Amino acid sequence: MERVIEDLYRQHSRRVLATLIRLLGDFDRAEEALQDAFAAAARTWPTDGIPGNPFAWLVSTGRFKAIDTIRRRARFDASQQHIEDSLYSVDETEIGDMEAIEDDMLRLIFTCCHPAIPSDAQMAMALREICGLTTEEIAHAFLVPAPTVAQRIVRAKDRIRSAKIPYEVPDRDALPQRLDQVLHVIYLVFNEGYSASSGGDVVRADLTAEAIRLARLLLTLLPHPDASGLLALMLLQDSRRLARSKEQGSLVLLADQDRSLWDRAKIAEGLALLAEAMRAAEIGAYTVQAAIAAEHARAPTAEKTNWRRIAFYYDLLLAAQPSPIVELNRAVAIAMAEGPAKGLDLIDAILGRQELKAYHLVHSARADFLRRLDRTEEAIAAYQTALSLCRQEPEQVFLRKRISELAAAPERQ
Repeated sequence: MERVIEDLYRQHSRRVLATLIRLLGDFDRAEEALQDAFAAAARTWPTDGIPGNPFAWLVSTGRFKAIDTIRRRARFDASQQHIEDSLYSVDETEIGDMEAIEDDMLRLIFTCCHPAIPSDAQMAMALREICGLTTEEIAHAFLVPAPTVAQRIVRAKDRIRSAKIPYEVPDRDALPQRLDQVLHVIYLVFNEGYSASSGGDVVRADLTAEAIRLARLLLTLLPHPDASGLLALMLLQDSRRLARSKEQGSLVLLADQDRSLWDRAKIAEGLALLAEAMRAAEIGAYTVQAAIAAEHARAPTAEKTNWRRIAFYYDLLLAAQPSPIVELNRAVAIAMAEGPAKGLDLIDAILGRQELKAYHLVHSARADFLRRLDRTEEAIAAYQTALSLCRQEPEQVFLRKRISELAAAPERQ
């Protein structure tokens, strides 16, 4: 039973939270109610059994726990009475209204992305509230100190309260000016699912599926080439999910994946959306990334991947959206097209500027180039640096295996 509740928390807690925010009208109150609801489930479900609709049970329990808390506080603070009254006004049918529940995550994203909230706080809020990441995990993702992330989240919540930001999807006329931020949040949610920043899984399928669902919903609300490009990118990336890890959870690199496991239906849909987005007058960054993913999807084998075309797309992406992460990915593509020595020079230039030094993937890529150049001692050192920075267990296992293989190489005997 404990495992069942843990799985429910992992898969559905953010949707429960989103609905509780709608019903309770406050982020902190909803987060407290969420924890109370799951604590109650841990106490009662082992003896009473799992309810027929666990989601509705958790939402209802969380709401009434919040009402109880407010009632106790109202005894000592009369200003709390109006809050208690407003919580009673909710119709019970709203708790099980699946159409409203389906929209709650999108409401949450638009609230996190309100223009009144600074962009760095928007991203931190989204990862905290939508993905359920800890402050430390968000800090690791953005390569900033944890207290900085915590302050951003607190300020964002204060801004939502003080500005009375509505918990809603804005009118259709207001959607375009919010599109970029919302697409970016959906992209962040997908990335956290596609390559979990920590824990024992390579992929968090609950997050990738939720991001794809939200992108589809957004596309129906506001057809736009950038939304099509993002959905295409996510479908093409997610099509490889089953091939990215073995049964025991170990990581499988792209070059070693069994391509018969790739989801051809998602690839076909992704390519169709990409073709649609590519017909736009302006090609957005998500569409360029989708074009890169499409090159992998089209290649029958790893050896037949058109790395020069991928490097060209990264040139376009770097011109439109300069960042050291894009530079890193471009370096990998160039290394595949022109050899590891060229890729190593590019990565050393990034690290020479003191950029990405705390990002494990830059050291992992550098280690791979050194390995391919037979610079074994340097490769081991780079893999060890990557391992010290990595928080995802399957990647840690992969890095340890690489180190062990290099340490046991014949030339080191």
